Formats: sequence, C-alpha cells, structure tokens
Amino acid sequence: MSAGSETFTGGIGGAGFLDRERIIAKPGFNRWLVPPAALAIHLCIGMAYGFSVFWLPLSRSLGIDQPVVCADLNLVSALFTTSCDWRVSDLGWMYTLFFVFLGSAAAIWGGWLERAGPRKAGIASMVCWCGGMVIAAIGVITHQLWLMWLGAGVIGGVGLGLGYISPVSTLIKWFPDRRGMATGMAIMGFGGGAMIGAPLANFLMNYFKTPDSVGVWQTFIVMAALYAISMLCGAFGYRIPPAGWRPDGWTPPATKALITSRHVHLRDAHKTKQFWLIWTVLMLNVSAGIGVIGMASPMLQEIFAGKLIGMPDLAFNQLDATQKTAIAGIAAGFAGLLSLFNIMGRFFWASLSDYIGRKNTYYTFLLLGIALYLLAPTAAHIGSQLMFVAIFCVILSMYGGGFATIPAYLADIFGTQFVGAIHGRLLTAWSTAGIVGPVVVNYIREFQLDAGIPRAQVYDFTMYILAGMLALGVIANFLVKPLEDKWFMSDEEVGAMQAKTAASQTSHTGSFGIGKGGLDAKAALAWAAVGIPILWGVWITLQTTAKMF
Repeated sequence: MSAGSETFTGGIGGAGFLDRERIIAKPGFNRWLVPPAALAIHLCIGMAYGFSVFWLPLSRSLGIDQPVVCADLNLVSALFTTSCDWRVSDLGWMYTLFFVFLGSAAAIWGGWLERAGPRKAGIASMVCWCGGMVIAAIGVITHQLWLMWLGAGVIGGVGLGLGYISPVSTLIKWFPDRRGMATGMAIMGFGGGAMIGAPLANFLMNYFKTPDSVGVWQTFIVMAALYAISMLCGAFGYRIPPAGWRPDGWTPPATKALITSRHVHLRDAHKTKQFWLIWTVLMLNVSAGIGVIGMASPMLQEIFAGKLIGMPDLAFNQLDATQKTAIAGIAAGFAGLLSLFNIMGRFFWASLSDYIGRKNTYYTFLLLGIALYLLAPTAAHIGSQLMFVAIFCVILSMYGGGFATIPAYLADIFGTQFVGAIHGRLLTAWSTAGIVGPVVVNYIREFQLDAGIPRAQVYDFTMYILAGMLALGVIANFLVKPLEDKWFMSDEEVGAMQAKTAASQTSHTGSFGIGKGGLDAKAALAWAAVGIPILWGVWITLQTTAKMF
C-alpha cells in the first residue's frame, strides 16, 4: 500500500487508537459530520456558565431547609469546615477557577493538541470535566469545599480548556471556504451549554431531593455520566482532512491583505505585535461583556424595580420581600434571554465575518458596542424597559460573536497550521477578562452605593467605563496589519511538517475523494442528536423569558 493510500485509510501501522494518524478522513467522508461532533463536546463543557444553579442548594447542603450559618466563617475556613454551610460568595469563586484554568490549559496544551489531534484532546477533556464533577460530588458528600474547587474548578477547568479548543483547528481546515461559520457552529455550543444543562440540573436536583439531601451530589454524578457519553461520541466523531485537502470544486480566493495563505509557527506567533493587538481586542470586548453578564439580574431589578410588576412609583428599596421575589423571577427571564442572544450571536456574527471580513466584524462589535453602552443610561432614565432589554441583547450577541470570530481572525493573520494552539494561547485574554470585567463593574457599583448614589443610577458611570474600554479596543483593532514575511515558515518547512503529520513524504493537493458534503442520512442523524437538546433548551428559555413581558 502506498503512502498516499494510507492517507485515505487512516490506518497507519503502529499508530495508537487515539492518535492523530488514525483519524485522517477516508474518501467519501462528509465534512458536515465534524461540527455536530464539536457541538457534542461544547454543549457539555458549556455547563460551566450554568453552575450558579447549584449555589443556593449548596448554601444549605447541611441545613437542607435553612443554611447553617457560622458568624466567624471566612473564605479560608470555608474551604475546610464540616459544620457550617458555605456562602454563595464562597461557591462563586468556582467561576474564577473555571475561566482562569480554561485559558491556562488552552495556552499550555494548545501545542500538544496540534500534535496529538482533536480526538485525543476530546477524550482528555472528557476525563477532566466529568472526572472533576465526580470529585466535586465527593466534595459535597464529605462537605469539603476545597475538594469541590479542586474537582470542578481546577481539574474541570483544564477539561474546559482542552475541550474548547479541540475542534478549532480541525473545523477551520475542513471549511476553508467558510471559516467563520464553521467555528461559529461549534463555539455557539459553549454558550448554549447552560441553556440545556441548567434546567436539566434543576430537574435532577428536584428528583433526588430528600429530607436529608438537597440532591446536588447525585445530580453531579448523573450529569457527569451523561456528559461522558456525549463527549465520547463527539471525540470519536472527529476526523481531520488529509494534508493539502481542498473542498471539491473550490479554489482559494485571490490573496487579500488580511488573509494569508502562508503559516506562522507556534513558537513565533506570540512574538508578533499582531498577536498582542488581537489579544487586547478580545480581552476588552470580553471584559465588557462579562461585566454585563455578571450584573444583568441586579441591574434590571435595581433600575426598573416596581415598573417590572406594574408599580412604577416604587424604588427597589421600597419593595417588600414578596415583590422582590417577583422581580427576581422576571430578572431570571432577562438573564435567559441574554444567554439566547449570546448563543445566536456566535453563529450569526461569525458567519457574517466570512462576507465582511474579520477586522470589519470587530469594528462593528466595538463601535456599535460603544454606542449601545452610551445609550443604555438614557433607556433607563426614560423608563423604556423594551429599549433597555434590546440594547443588552445586541451587546451579548456581540460578546458571543467575539468568541466565535476570533479563531477565524487568527487563521487569516497567522495561517491554519498552528491556529488551534495559537488560539489556545490567545484565550489567556479570556482569563484576564474574567477578572477585569467583574472587578471593574462590582467595585464601581459598591463605590457609588457607598457614596449615596441611588441604585437606579449607579450603573450610568459603569456604562461609560465599559464604552471607554471598547474605544481602546477600536484603536488596537485599527493597528492590526498584515505580518511581515520574516514571520512565515518556508514552503519547505510547511511541506515537511504536513508530510510528517500525514505519514506521507509526497505532497498532495486536491479533494482526495472528499467533496463539500451535504445533509445525508448520517449527517442528519448527527445533527438531530445535538439539535434536539438545543431546541429543548431554547423552548425552556423562551418560556421563562415570556414572564418578563
């Protein structure tokens, strides 16, 4: 058998079952099977966004009906106490761990992923994410917060990073004709994970709840098992195209200024100013968006207060406990609506970037974002709830769109050979934003409340600060220019690398019997497997959101 035919079979002598060489696609493979495989993983790890559904039950895991409160409890003692219930603020640190370790793992192991392939990375992600949830369940059973942090936060966070970047390079190579759309399809799954996982977790906790248990550890175990099955299916569904593959009948478009046909090595990407400019653009866009996500619920409640329940003359501090409970439920619908726009924005904006370009798409995010942040206080002051909600729905769509567009932006600037690993390193911008955004928003809010500013007005200055952050992003995006020739690998270096990857010393270009693909029976089944849960999550979200209007 020739080296070229080995490329088709995917069966390389001596290669391990999970190795990259074993998942090179055969002739006749349908590339539309790869996005649902990516979605199967992203929908699972995306539950990280929905973990707040566990905080209130866990805050009474000992008392069951009422929390066992200890006056002298602090963050350090909360890690080891077995006699006091945890505070929501102690549990909330899980979010910080999630996104710090997501970015760190993506940066550290991005290069390994390019060598090992997406299947091995997907399996590693499953072991870490699902195994971390099992360890967190043990932490709930033994009432050890440090074990929950270690399991779900640290180990699970590593799983988030590996799973998040596992399909990026593969999808960009499978869809060179529609890079933005391909990554948008997969990365929207991360935004949609909570939309499915949060109501599922609520159902399971209610099912497992007993007079002696709030049902959280059992929910962790069941969800870990379900996620393990889904993530395994996704990992084994991954295939990579043969080196030099092109969609049948497609020819690369004429070279454009900001779309290269060459490749930058991973070791050099972070040495370029373009890398750090794009890092800055992503960090600022995400910081502003995370700030909004973190304050969405209290913001709506404090600004509109009695207006939400037909009592426009009542400020937030004038509401009784029952009224506050009612507007909290309406604010939950607002948060759900923002989640839905976050998801839709990932697909819409990334797909649009294929037509208007990545740099122009980011200009849209930043300039339109500035206008909307400056307009938000006006909507609040005139009491237009519909206008206010619409503004933040668009903002959150661009927050999600920023995540989905960035891999294609990187591929345009740095080429596709190491785009997954470069993307992994760039995600340290997310880790940074996960600290910057909430800190800026929360501290400004507390400072203004301490200064005696009414609750309905404390967010005005915050909006102006976030608009200023986006203005800095506009400058950084403007400065992104094509790379100098010195940063690109030679054709010989790229050819040798691709030949080694494909276990072939002969350079090939063409479709290799693999066309553009379409919705055949197998692809339809794969899409149904991920599409039905997504539609269920959308339906639940819309039902909750309807209460707001």
